[in-house]
Amino acid sequence: MLNLILFGPPGAGKGTQADFLIEKFKLNHISTGNLLRRQIASETELGLEAKSYMDKGFLVPDSIVIGMIRTKLLKNKEANGYIFDGFPRTVAQAKALDELLDSLGIPITGMLCLIVEKKELIDRLLYRGITSGRPDDQDVSVIENRIKVYQEKTEPLRDYYMAQNKYHCVEGTGSVEDIAQRLIETISTI
Repeated sequence: MLNLILFGPPGAGKGTQADFLIEKFKLNHISTGNLLRRQIASETELGLEAKSYMDKGFLVPDSIVIGMIRTKLLKNKEANGYIFDGFPRTVAQAKALDELLDSLGIPITGMLCLIVEKKELIDRLLYRGITSGRPDDQDVSVIENRIKVYQEKTEPLRDYYMAQNKYHCVEGTGSVEDIAQRLIETISTI
């Protein structure tokens, strides 16, 4: 079973690249962003609570995200593997995910980190804000806060997965196809 974490700052292209990897390796996609957006669109209590954090550029609390992940995994027990997009974001979440996956006998195979410069991230997110209408992608100060939160709280995951020999860095600029090819080549070496 191939279980991958797609990692990188907001705007690195995780969602776009996840689509290529899902098709190539027949993986189930677990995107916490999509799970959260569905809850927000449905205006559930969980969605409204998550929205209050997301609109300010903050991370949604672990208890909300981990519960959604557990539910998704249990509904798809026959999967060939998973690609985790946007989760884990903290070392505490990584440990919780490892515990959950170990209990199910499906450990993480590797973490793929997309590397993209800050200016490019901001430009991509502003463009996405225009095309998608997402309010969290239309305000530079919110975007910069999201990148700062990523740097402070999420980048430490690099060391967590390096210690397990599961961290793999991939250049995240260029054409969508070129980035996808780099990811596929990296996966073939894991």
